[in-house]
Amino acid sequence: MLLFFFLVTLLGATTAQAGGFDYPVITNQIHLLRPKLGAGGSFIDGVSCLSWRFGVETNNIIDWKTVPEECEDYVGNYMLGDQYRNDSQVVTREAFRYAKSLNLTNDGKNVWVFDIDETTLSNLPYYAKHGFGAEPYNETSYDEWVAEEKAPALPESLKLYKKLRSFGIKIVFLTGRKENTRTATENNLKSVGYQTWEQLILKPSEYSGTSVEYKSGERKKLEEEGGYRIVGNMGDQWSDLLGTNPGIRTFKLPDPMYYIS
Repeated sequence: MLLFFFLVTLLGATTAQAGGFDYPVITNQIHLLRPKLGAGGSFIDGVSCLSWRFGVETNNIIDWKTVPEECEDYVGNYMLGDQYRNDSQVVTREAFRYAKSLNLTNDGKNVWVFDIDETTLSNLPYYAKHGFGAEPYNETSYDEWVAEEKAPALPESLKLYKKLRSFGIKIVFLTGRKENTRTATENNLKSVGYQTWEQLILKPSEYSGTSVEYKSGERKKLEEEGGYRIVGNMGDQWSDLLGTNPGIRTFKLPDPMYYIS
């Protein structure tokens, strides 16, 4: 399946199917990966890259700047393969079961907080082109990608979004994207199926604190000033979920591509 994905990409098609979903592919040459069959065969400091990813996802490996060079191909194969989508599906299905079990009051104050990047929108086309680690984050090229408004939806997250709305739960997007990306972010969300929300909270351009501090503060405003109840909170980074006012229950999606404190 992964080899098919690469072949379609290199031939210049606009979509490919994997895991039952159509995914946008890059129409120009992408960052090529050497197949490792998802086994985490490469090693960093004597530890397999699969084990390194486990340490990252459990928040035991922290404060790292880039994916170790030895694990870049492994991370790329994981993100573009079926396992990433399967892992995401497990999380969103559990979130759905939890939301369905809630006995909610119908007062319009129940909200679910979603992060955006690698939570509701996927930047895989960007990383497939620029690489899955080793090189430092390039803010200029990433901002240019955001401005294109072409990030696809994560299919399982979009399904969950629609189910939550059918339960009467309102949606709040709380993102580390800066305020100057509001128009592009709104357009991108709507174009892929996230048609409506209660609030879209973006980071002030001058903000200099950590993501934990920023998101904690915004969630506190939602609950204490807005009177909302955060019944659920989903993100791809632990900094989306830690700190104050995290919500009744949190859900962590996989993302071994970068670390945000």
